[in-house]
Amino acid sequence: MAPHITVVGSLNMDLVARTPRIPEPGETIIGNDFHTVPGGKGANQAVAAARLGIQVSMVGRVGGDAFAGPLLDNLAAAGVDHTFVTQDSEAATGVALIVVDDAGQNSIVVASGANARLTPADVDKAKTAIASADALLLQLESPLETVTRAAEVARAHGVTVILNPAPARSLPAGLLSLVDVLIPNESETALLTGLPVGDQSQTEAAATALLDLGVGTVILTLGERGAMLAQAGKMELCPAFAVVPVDTTAAGDAFVGGFAVALAEGRALAEAVRWGNATGALATTKLGAQSSLPTRQELEILLAQAA
Repeated sequence: MAPHITVVGSLNMDLVARTPRIPEPGETIIGNDFHTVPGGKGANQAVAAARLGIQVSMVGRVGGDAFAGPLLDNLAAAGVDHTFVTQDSEAATGVALIVVDDAGQNSIVVASGANARLTPADVDKAKTAIASADALLLQLESPLETVTRAAEVARAHGVTVILNPAPARSLPAGLLSLVDVLIPNESETALLTGLPVGDQSQTEAAATALLDLGVGTVILTLGERGAMLAQAGKMELCPAFAVVPVDTTAAGDAFVGGFAVALAEGRALAEAVRWGNATGALATTKLGAQSSLPTRQELEILLAQAA
């Protein structure tokens, strides 16, 4: 059977403004361009994987407003099956208010809307899509009980559980025990462990602390430094790809999507991390979330150039 990934998570409409810099608290500054761009960490990861040519199913909720249709249409255009995305007439579709500065850095506020109403019952309705997958992708823009239920269903059917613990929050041991691969960034790692993530030794100590929580594999994304692949007794730094960033929005989601595709296709962990690094790097070279996610051809060109 063809490789298959299922994503349980969020769908947002991103409202993106470009500014010379991120404003200080209480400050008003004049911005530049404004765009509405499909986003949400769950949908971003689903589209990232689908753009790389793999079968993807999405489980989530949108509202009963004008943003819902474009988000579903965008999933369909990317080839993502949204059979299990429910339209909730009693909620607003999730939105993210995003400011992007001239250096490509961003500041984001998310209003969850319908995403906060995704339930364990929604997961159970999508059990066939989870059980048939090679990997399940999870994030933390959905209720924790729903994320946990999805991980339980995947684990019961031998499906690899990949958790991107973003936005950062403390996690119960019960959820972590169900995770095969944990993919946090530096700030998320610091919150989960209480440890700094600066130089190489600090990074290794933080990764070890995450492994001690019961996760089999940790991939700590480090921005320009690349990513640390950590397993019991083994640490490997996988270098980043050199690109000129325009907008870092969804770079982390692109990494997760690229990594998951490589893993679902049977590639080794280190090679899957390399795919994640390349996919994330390419996503920073274009504006927006899903609009920045690369195609399989773009990924293969970058991988070949860096070989």
